[in-house]
Amino acid sequence: MTDTAHVVSGRKLRDKLLVQAAEVSASLRGRNLPPRLAVVLVGENPASLVYVQSKMKAAESCGIDSTLLTLPAQTDQATLNTTIEQLNTDPSVNGILLQLPLPSHLDRDTALDAISPAKDVDGLTPTNVGLLELKRDGLKPCTPLGIMRILESIGTKLKGIDAVMIGRSDLVGRPMASLLAQEEATVTMCHRYTKDIGLYLKSADLVIVAAGSPELVKGKQLKPGATVIDVGITPVTDDEGKRRILGDCAFDSCKDVAAYITPVPGGVGPMTVASLMTNTLDATCRQHGLPLPEWKIR
Repeated sequence: MTDTAHVVSGRKLRDKLLVQAAEVSASLRGRNLPPRLAVVLVGENPASLVYVQSKMKAAESCGIDSTLLTLPAQTDQATLNTTIEQLNTDPSVNGILLQLPLPSHLDRDTALDAISPAKDVDGLTPTNVGLLELKRDGLKPCTPLGIMRILESIGTKLKGIDAVMIGRSDLVGRPMASLLAQEEATVTMCHRYTKDIGLYLKSADLVIVAAGSPELVKGKQLKPGATVIDVGITPVTDDEGKRRILGDCAFDSCKDVAAYITPVPGGVGPMTVASLMTNTLDATCRQHGLPLPEWKIR
C-alpha cells in the first residue's frame, strides 16, 4: 500500500491551459479573427444552465466570444436543427456546443448530426468520432481529451500498462478507451453487466470511472500505486439535509491506496471546460488555415 495519493488538481491545470488560450485568442484577434463559441440550450434544466454558465465564464476569461441561444423546452426537432444549420453557415461562429441532455421528445443523434464537424467542439459528430477511431486529426470529446492531459501532466506512461475504463458512454467511456489503446495501453472496458469489476481492478495500473454510480470503486479493490481518474459527479443530500457532490470513487479509501487520484469536484470537470476552450481555438485556426496551437500541460 502506498502513502496517501497525490491529489491532482484539475483547476490548476485548467488555469495553465486558459492562460495559453488567452494568448492564442489575442493572436487571432490581432488578425481580425475573433474566436466565437455558440452554445445552444433547450429548456431550463437547472444543472445544464449551471454548466453552460461555467463554460461561458471560461470563454470570457480567455478572450473567446460566446453566445447563448436558449430555446423553449417545447422546441421541435426541425426548429432545433434549423438553429444549428444557421450557426453552421454563420462565418462568425467557430464552435457550436449543444448542451446535453435534451428534452426527451428530441432526438440527440439527429441534432448532433446536424452540427458541422468543423465546428463540433464537443467532438460528438459521426465524422469526428470516426476520425478519433482512425487516429486522424479531428476535434476530440472534451472529457477524454482533458483526462489525457491530466495523465500527461503527471507523467503517466501509457504504453503497456493495464487500464480499466468503467463506463461505455459515447461521451466518455468509448472515446477514452480508444485514446488509451492508441497509446498502446491494454484496455478493459467494464460496465453495468460486468460480472465482477473488482476482478479487473485488482491488476489495473490506471482506473478511469465514468459510471454515474456514487462511490462505486472502493480502495480495497485497487492495485496499490494505481492512478485513479474519477469522472463521476452525483449530487446527494446527507442525513442532515446538506447537499454535496460524490464521485464514482470512495475518495477517502481510494487515496490511501492510489498513487494519483482526481478529486470530485475539482478534478476532471475543470479540464473538460478547458478542453472545450482549446477545441474552440483549434477549430478557429483550422477554419482559417492557420497552424494549430501547441498546448503545453507540463
